[in-house]
This record gives sequence, structure tokens and C-alpha cells, in this order.
Amino acid sequence: MPLHPAIDRVTDRIRERSAATRAAYLARIAAAGRAGPARGHLACGNQAHAYAAMGTDKAALAEARLPNIGIVTAYNDMLSAHQPYEDYPKIIREAARKAGATAQVAGGVPAMCDGVTQGQPGMELSLFSRDVIALAAGVAMSHNTFDAALYLGVCDKIVPGLIMAAATFGHVPAVFVPAGPMTSGLPNDEKSRVRNLFAEGKATRADLMAAEMASYHGPGTCTFYGTANTNQMLMEFMGLHLPGASFVNPGTPLREALTTAAVERAATITALGNDYRPAGEVLDERAFVNGIVGLMATGGSTNLVLHLPAMARAAGVLLDLADFDDLSQAVPLMAKVYPNGLADVNHFHAAGGLQFLIGQLLDAGLLHADARTVAGDGLAHYRQEPRLDQGRLIWGDGPATSLNDKIVRPAADPFQPTGGLRQLSGNLGRGVIKVSAVAPERHIIEAPARIFHDQEAVKAAFKAGEFTSDTVVVVRFQGPQANGMPELHSLTPVLSVLQERGLKMALVTDGRMSGASGKVPAAIHVSPEAAVGGPLALLRDGDVVRLDAVAGTLSTTADLSGRTMVRPDLSANAHGIGRELFDAFRRTVGPAETGAAVVV
Repeated sequence: MPLHPAIDRVTDRIRERSAATRAAYLARIAAAGRAGPARGHLACGNQAHAYAAMGTDKAALAEARLPNIGIVTAYNDMLSAHQPYEDYPKIIREAARKAGATAQVAGGVPAMCDGVTQGQPGMELSLFSRDVIALAAGVAMSHNTFDAALYLGVCDKIVPGLIMAAATFGHVPAVFVPAGPMTSGLPNDEKSRVRNLFAEGKATRADLMAAEMASYHGPGTCTFYGTANTNQMLMEFMGLHLPGASFVNPGTPLREALTTAAVERAATITALGNDYRPAGEVLDERAFVNGIVGLMATGGSTNLVLHLPAMARAAGVLLDLADFDDLSQAVPLMAKVYPNGLADVNHFHAAGGLQFLIGQLLDAGLLHADARTVAGDGLAHYRQEPRLDQGRLIWGDGPATSLNDKIVRPAADPFQPTGGLRQLSGNLGRGVIKVSAVAPERHIIEAPARIFHDQEAVKAAFKAGEFTSDTVVVVRFQGPQANGMPELHSLTPVLSVLQERGLKMALVTDGRMSGASGKVPAAIHVSPEAAVGGPLALLRDGDVVRLDAVAGTLSTTADLSGRTMVRPDLSANAHGIGRELFDAFRRTVGPAETGAAVVV
């Protein structure tokens, strides 16, 4: 199928914009690749340190003739999605030996749970943890003894941080190894209902705790389609997982077979063999465009509008918000997964999932079919789904038709003709809105503004009964330089309740919303942020603000000229729960529209 003109046009624009940075990047990784397997150049003392604890693998490592696979793991058992990784190194080492290779844990990276830190001071470290993960993975890979790398990570900032590291070590082939979603628990819409009741004082904390524990109940990713599961989708669309690996539940024979197969594939694509696939060549313009197409087609997390530009810059590719917007206009919304629908990711997977969607998008010319992947040349590999045949892992054709058209639909008959995200720009700055779960009658909100400097003040005003008319809630000084750009997740129940009462409500902020944000229109990531003199710092209570997701505008009718920028006391954001350690990050972080990155 010929490539859709909009996909072609945006890709060419990205390629032209990135010509100099991409060429310099490719030259760097080519030079690193030409040096050959790194550990053969190490002094004997260097190597002895690297192999001292490797037991029966010592001889193979010292000969430097077999591939050595580095494992970078984000294991901890506070993240349900990462708890299964506890046993992966043993599985990987055994699989490597059978594949004629060796494997070592190169290092661990931190992995925080946004579900634990939501609404807490620790959330102000969350976005910066992505760059810390990239740095930590860089330390792990700096030992320079690995012919390929396996990256073990799933959740919100972990996958983007690991991609940034994989791109930085772009001469080393990289395979990402998922752990899968937890089995379905309490339906997400019922969990949300209890949260809203609690916000209104109509449910007890015991009721809330029971609902939350029934929803988040076992190993694996949370089952809603938030940032973690959007990451997993991206890894398939970008060709860094094995086909069909994303949404297989933990602790199953198929899950373990896919992990073993990832090891075997990593051993095959090193420079020691005949199918060398360095990560930096996989992570090209086509891969990032394919990832954005997947984001739009599935109604994925707004957090990826921050992460994808940062990931791409690490590979010399420059993305702009206009790229997201233009691709959104060309790509239909083909999935309804909570919060965009009632289904969870297990239901989505059962209904045809990523293999059905990728096949449909390929047939519609909406993906780069010729993209290079870890599975082979061409994205058609990702139309196939894995299964076990008498204990043997095989891939066969994925579903050609939806198995539940309330969850996934073909490209010719989508839920919406356009994707789930829109760029917003105007005299209040530049931001983004997720519209895939917002009712059409709420795509345009114009109302007086109510100004707040933190989400707790919004909740206090709600409890005091102060919201009695249509309102645009502006929460400013929540950007990366102000306080690390925390998610404002705890505003979702409050704003949802007000909306259900018949009020027209919208949120405007230079901060983030949860990856599971949904039904309330929210202009987020507004840049420039208030802390650096952005227009949000000039707004006052009562100024009329218009959020227009149809026209893609964010504006006020107020005359902002001559006003003095508000300068609140932000000193409380600088200390407590580790915030002291991130002062340098707050001072040097880039703007949201280019990824809010520190290290690239």
C-alpha cells in the first residue's frame, strides 16, 4: 500500500529538520561500531574484574568469541509491573547459554511508581526520574563489555529513559523485554466511580481502599491504558519488542517463552553475526513516526508527547508538537480502552490488539512498512502473534478482523476519523489536549478563569463549594522548572464530579495530567511555563479563557499587556522527600514542548 501523503509529508519534514543532528549521530555510532566487540580491547585486569563472579561462563567471556548480552533491569517489587523481573536474569542467563552466548546484569536503574507518589511530594521527582534512568543505564553500559543489550522496563518514565540510553549506546543492538499486564480485576470504571463518590464525601476511605486493592491486585502493569501500557504499544510499533510480546500476562508459559526468544534474538543481531542491527539504526525517523501513529490510533497517554521528543533527540531526531498534530489529523482512532472506553488492556489484547491494529494501519498506508526492527526488516513481522504449539514458540497471522468492535475497529470504520491528541496554541502559549475520551460537546470550553498554584488549593475550593458556575481551572507554576512538572492526577475526580453536575469545566496547566486522563478537557504542558515568564503567569481570576480543541487554540480575551508577572514563593518545592537532590535538574531542564529533558 502506498504511504499516506500526510505520513510521508511529516516524515520528510522531520528528516529535513533533523538532517544535521541525525548525520552527526549516525557518524558517532558508526565509529563506535567499527571498533568491534569492545571487551576484546580491554586489558586483562579490566576483564578479570568483569568476569570474576561469572562461574562457568568465565572461559567463554575471556575468549570474547561468543556474544555477551548486557541486562539493564528496572526490577523492584514496589512496581507491580516490574515485580516479575526478579527472576528474569536467571532465565536470561540460562537462555543465553543455550543460544551460544553469555549474559550479565550490567546494572539496575531506579523505577518509581507514579501510583504511589500521585499527589505526594515524591511526584515532583517523577519526570526527572526519566533522565536519571537514562544516566543510570549509561553507567551500566559504560563498562563496554556487551555485544547486545536487553532492557527490562515497562512503566511511565522507565521505558523512555531506557530508550534514551539505548539510543546513546546506539551501536549496541537493543531488545526491550516486557513483563505484561496483570490479570483483570475490579473494572476501571467502577474504580473511578468509587473515587468520585469519595471526592464528594459519599464513600468512606475503607470503601475507597477496597476498590483500589481490587483493581490493583497482582503482578503486572495496571490494566488501564495509561502511560505504562502506552509504552508497551510504542515498543511494538517502533520495532523494539518481539512481535506480540506486549500484553501477555506475567507468570504464563507464553510469557517465559517470549523472554527466552528475546535472548535468542539479541544473540543473533550482534556485530559478531551476519544480521547486525544496532539500536541507533532501528531508532530512525520512521520508527518515531510509527510510534506517534500508534499513539493516535490507540488514544494513548499524553505523557508520550513529552517523552517521544526526548527519546528522539537522543537519536538525533527532532520532533515538534506540529508533527503530533498533523499525524493526529491523518490517523483514525481505532481503539477504545479505559479511560477512552470500558475495556482494559486484557480485553483489548483478546479483541485483536496490536497485531490487528498494525495490520490495519499497514494496509491503509499509515505506517512505514519498511521500518527496520529487531525482528527483521519490515513492520509486517508485527502483524503476527505468538503462540505455543506443543511447548514450542511460533508466530502465526494475527486476526484480520476485530473480535469485538466495541474495543477495536478497522481503519475504514474507526471510532473517530482523527487521532486522540491535538496541539493547542494561542496567546496563552502552546500545549496539547487529549480528546479521545472527551465528548464532542466539550471540545470547546469558554469560561472565566479561576487561578490556583497547586492542586490542593483546587480540592479545597471544591470542598468549600466554591465552584457553582462554568469555570476554566488554571493551575500554574507546575512546569518542569517550577517543581519538576508533577502529574495533577488527583484533580480528575474533582473536575469529573463538577462536570457531571452539569457545569462546563476545563483545566489549563503548565503541568501534566495522568496518563489515564480522560473525560474533562485539559490543556496541559503549556509552554512557556509560568515560572519562566509564560503568559499563564499574567492571568487573573475572572479572565475569560477559551480552550478550542476543534480549532486547536488556547487563548484569553483579556489584555495581558502591561501586567506584572505573578511570582509566588516556590521555595517549598526545593526540599523534602529528595527534592533537594534535583535542584540542578530544575535549573537546567528544557521546555515541555521539546521533551522537558535534562540530559539531551
